[in-house]
Order: sequence, then C-alpha cells, then structure tokens
Amino acid sequence: MSTTPTFSSEPTPAAAPRNAVVNSQEQATIGKSLVIKGEVTGSESLYIDGRVEGAINLPGNRVTVGRNGQIQANINAKELVVLGKVKGNITASDRVDIRNEGSLAGDVICQRISIEDGAYFKGSIDIRKANTKEMNGAATTTSSKAEEQTRLTAASA
Repeated sequence: MSTTPTFSSEPTPAAAPRNAVVNSQEQATIGKSLVIKGEVTGSESLYIDGRVEGAINLPGNRVTVGRNGQIQANINAKELVVLGKVKGNITASDRVDIRNEGSLAGDVICQRISIEDGAYFKGSIDIRKANTKEMNGAATTTSSKAEEQTRLTAASA
C-alpha cells in the first residue's frame, strides 16, 4: 500500500482581495438631523440631506442636495445636483442639474445646466465655455462692465 498523497492537477482558485476595486467615487454624507453653520471644504463628493448655512467649496467634486436638504450658501463645485432647496449663488466648473422636486434661488455660472419640469429656479444663468479664464473670475468684471455699458447705451437712446 502506497502512502503518497494525491495532488490534483488543477490549481485551487485564490480568493480575490476585498479591496481589489477601490471606489474612486467616495462620497461624504450630511444626514437629515445635522445642521452646519460655516464653511464646508474638502476633496470628495458630498451628499447633503440636512441644513448647511455658509459656504460650500468642493471645486473638483459633486455636491448633491437631497430631498430633505436645505442650503443657504454659495456653492463652488464641479457638479451640483439639486433635489432639495438651495438659496445662494452657484459656480460649477461642469454642470448644474435641478431635478423636478428641486428648488434653486440664486445666480448660476456653469458650462451645462438642466432644469426638469416641476423644478423651481429664480436667478440668472451664465453659461461659460470650458478652459477659459472666465471661470477664475478674471473676466467676470469685464463682462459685467460690458453688460452695464450696453444697458446705459440702451437707456440713453
């Protein structure tokens, strides 16, 4: 009788590491019961279902205002999605999306905007092209002066 162990010619599958796929879309959440007064800054996307008063500065990321979210702040982000209520001026380097139950009162500067049926919007929209110096605010004064000059010329005629 032979006592040599028998080995299978098929390799056993190795378990994949749990962190093999890293989520590059990390998102922080401000819950329903949270109230923040001050400035919110960071380098990850943010979902807000509570209240924020002050300023939100996440220039490279998405800010989503949930259905229960109530914002009284100027927002600077790459993308903004509004499902709740926002009062404040918006600067988005990419897009602003106001969904059907969303409400936005304030001036918007962005490349693209979407306002669904049923959404509320009150303010002005300034569409800026990508890769221009206007997004830095340098040409904002120039365009405002040009608009003012146009109004003055039209009023005096």
